[in-house]
Amino acid sequence: MLAARLWARQRALPRRVGFSTAALPHTSLNPVTEQDVAHFSKFLAPNSIISTLSPNPCAPDELETYNNDWIGRFHGQSTTVLKPKTTQEVSEILKWCNDHRIAVVPQGGNTGLVGGSVPVNNELILSLANMNKVRSFDPISGILVADAGCILQSLTDYVAPHNHIMPVDLGAKGSCQIGGNVATNAGGLRLLRYGSLHGTVLGLEVVLPDGRILDQLTTLRKDNTGYDLKQLFIGAEGTLGVITGVSILTPPAPQASNNVILALPTFDNVLPLYQTVKRQLSEILSAFEFIDRTAYDLAVKHGQGRALSEEDTKGAECFVLVETSGGRREHDEEKLNDLLELLLSADKPLINTGVLSQSPAQFISLWALREGVTEAVSKEGKAYKYDISVPLSSFKEVVDNTREHLRSKGLLHDKAVKYVLGYGHVGDGNLHLNIVADAYLPEIENALEPYIYEVVAAHRGSISAEHGIGAMKTHALPYSKSAISIELMKKIKQVFDPRGIMNPGKVLE
Repeated sequence: MLAARLWARQRALPRRVGFSTAALPHTSLNPVTEQDVAHFSKFLAPNSIISTLSPNPCAPDELETYNNDWIGRFHGQSTTVLKPKTTQEVSEILKWCNDHRIAVVPQGGNTGLVGGSVPVNNELILSLANMNKVRSFDPISGILVADAGCILQSLTDYVAPHNHIMPVDLGAKGSCQIGGNVATNAGGLRLLRYGSLHGTVLGLEVVLPDGRILDQLTTLRKDNTGYDLKQLFIGAEGTLGVITGVSILTPPAPQASNNVILALPTFDNVLPLYQTVKRQLSEILSAFEFIDRTAYDLAVKHGQGRALSEEDTKGAECFVLVETSGGRREHDEEKLNDLLELLLSADKPLINTGVLSQSPAQFISLWALREGVTEAVSKEGKAYKYDISVPLSSFKEVVDNTREHLRSKGLLHDKAVKYVLGYGHVGDGNLHLNIVADAYLPEIENALEPYIYEVVAAHRGSISAEHGIGAMKTHALPYSKSAISIELMKKIKQVFDPRGIMNPGKVLE
């Protein structure tokens, strides 16, 4: 029945194989010229312009960091990067680009996984890296107002002495920027506890494509005056305007944080374990992360943390990392110990063993097992990454079926696909499906797409749970969005960006 549904939907939806950034259209858009660079130099500092077209041209390799995504899958050919320091400078840049039909790619930390922040051709790159100041922080309300280019880790460090934390936490927090987080509606490790950025972002400052500044940088928690326009820019991936300022609600820092790694004999135990953990830990539960055996072994292999001995992991099919955040350490530790005792003393234990962190160093080491999977995967080869939303009960089925699908195509061997693994956020149904190969090959991509998107559609899931659409998934949007939804999205794009200069080739085809 599932195969029949997949086939029927596959015939109804567009296929796109062999992704190439050069194949994406640039209708009626112009490249940056020497005259454009000369104009930008009138109001930008010399160190805010990196260009092969300037009077003092940069070396081409200076642009590589901006033209290529960090996983090495998406590549552009931009000649010019501008790094404004103020919102007014962003405004002047966009006004000029809109008037002269020059395509613009907003870029934050460039840590995305779907090619959303790199050019598809030779667009102008607008880096927010120099807009990195905290504008204000109210320790009573916990409301932080910051430039879009502030590094997430820097903001975390800034609010920490005030006993607050950022509501979003990502493995790339040392590089990613808050503006990019908002533009992609990044989820991360704290979504289970604090929700998405659609709820925690209170206001935005956005420069529109024609250079006008939309100032909705409110610090109010309640504002019921008409349309909530900021929501349109959260997750729009820079296709409607450039986010230059963010007002965000930071929650009070927990007085105590603990975590525990649990080894499970079978994936079938994950769901009942999640139910038990939610019931036993209730209000202090802040994270419940799933790691399959392959992901765990790769993390350990590449030194990303370790807590369980080889003896403890024997017979374990998968692992779960549980974090608690509460107001009193003794109370939380008692709850966790009671949970472990309950799990291990059951007639049919849901876990083989568990290790509770006993120090800050062990706490970090346990999280490194989960956060370090991405880096471990990158050390093994080229990764095809799919962050999808499917029912929790289907996590293992999706991973296993993908592996068998590649095997049936003759691609599961050392010279093609080396690993198929899964990990993710159980609380929000987000599975990170990774296929690790020696190289990005057309035959692998053709085997994966549209297969994976068909599987997601059959489960009524989402082709992107948190990384966005970018350039990678524009063709696959119909697997998650209806024709009416896409039509409305295109109309919104036309209202904000009638000349189509903002991040072309991303989100919408």
